[in-house]
Amino acid sequence: MNAIKMLKQQHREVEKLFSMFEAAKGDGPKRRAFEEIADSLAVHATIEERHFYPAVKEKQTEELLFESVEEHLQVKRAIADLMALDAIDETFEAKVKVMQENVEHHVEEEETELFPKVEQMFDDEALETLGAVMEQTEAELRTAGNPRDAVPGETEAAAPV
Repeated sequence: MNAIKMLKQQHREVEKLFSMFEAAKGDGPKRRAFEEIADSLAVHATIEERHFYPAVKEKQTEELLFESVEEHLQVKRAIADLMALDAIDETFEAKVKVMQENVEHHVEEEETELFPKVEQMFDDEALETLGAVMEQTEAELRTAGNPRDAVPGETEAAAPV
């Protein structure tokens, strides 16, 4: 799959998961919805930081990539905070909502600024090759189970670009 199409597909998946969280009734269902969101975001960030961002780092994308890894760091910190919080906590839903807003901002920037630049810089074959590597990493992370568990250890500093 084309790397950009894959990332956009993951963006849509996370949007649906946030909708599931909003619709969930009770602490247990809200917690499970959050954990699905956290797993999806952990996989997405890892794929971008390990493969996509290094592969597309050029002079015209560098500033966007530095901003992107800082946005990832904010989301990772939110995930780590939420993992340590019970869903019954009165701030749980508010923290998820703020995280959702951060994710939505990040997605908008990627889809309107970064991805169009990358599509101009790379041909379809290069994006397909990159997508294949990204798909393999996604499968490995999901097979290992609970990708969110790695997030608290990634909150000290933004990933290198």
